[in-house]
Amino acid sequence: MSTLAHTMMTAARSSDSGLVGPGELDRYPYAEVPATDRVGTPSWEGADPELGRVGRRAAGSRGRGLHGQLVQQLGQMIVSGDLGADRPLVPEEIGQRFEVSRTVVRESLRVLEAKGLVSARPNVGTRVRPVSDWNLLDPDIIEWRAFGPQRDDQRRELSELRWTIEPLAARLAAGHGREDVQQRLCDMVEIMGHAMAQGDALTFSRADAEFHSLLIQIAGNRMLEHLSGIVSAALQVSGSPVTGCDRPNETSLTQHARIVDALGAGDGTAAESAMRQLLTIHPEVERVVPAPREH
Repeated sequence: MSTLAHTMMTAARSSDSGLVGPGELDRYPYAEVPATDRVGTPSWEGADPELGRVGRRAAGSRGRGLHGQLVQQLGQMIVSGDLGADRPLVPEEIGQRFEVSRTVVRESLRVLEAKGLVSARPNVGTRVRPVSDWNLLDPDIIEWRAFGPQRDDQRRELSELRWTIEPLAARLAAGHGREDVQQRLCDMVEIMGHAMAQGDALTFSRADAEFHSLLIQIAGNRMLEHLSGIVSAALQVSGSPVTGCDRPNETSLTQHARIVDALGAGDGTAAESAMRQLLTIHPEVERVVPAPREH
């Protein structure tokens, strides 16, 4: 139990390391846009002036150091609309504003480009891209949207996406049960029960995220498995009672246990039904995606 709990608590979602490859530093040359052409250049008034100094005292919260913090800051500003579409991002100005090196700026812009938030083109420079170009399934973008002005839309869209993914995954998982994974799912439910009894919402949520991630991974569909990180991100940023997984309660725990029992019995229909009921514990979800009629 202790090993499993440790594994669950220390699991972190995968993320781009942001390290640049050979010859890539010059993709973001300084003086991208002549000073006279910088129409609409962002002011940075909403930025964190302490970013550089804080970063030098301690590494970023995700262990990615200065460039990880800069990615967070710029990403949040873009997603919130503080840096609107087609706005130029001049690396030298970013470096001066946040007191970071050229390498840090270039690494950060490279990561943001991979997420579809910015584009860098010769003779044009680096500019913010429209929402239609963003990778909206990227866990970082999910988080930034969930805590920004688009929070309501993000949570609704995540709930709708979970409704598409998880009932099907539960049905498929019933036909691909493995004893070791079945035991891990049971362990997660047990951890959730202990956490709820102790009022430990953080441990409950971590075990919950592990449960749903495992379920998708054993569904036997690689494309669904690729989406497991999205479900984890949805659980981490839900922030409102949209599904039964948002906060510890007896009904949520019971439905998780029902899913495990159905998987153990190889009953895909029961597993799918239990998952749908789990996702509709709170009445708010009925305004998002109505539950299908049971026949």
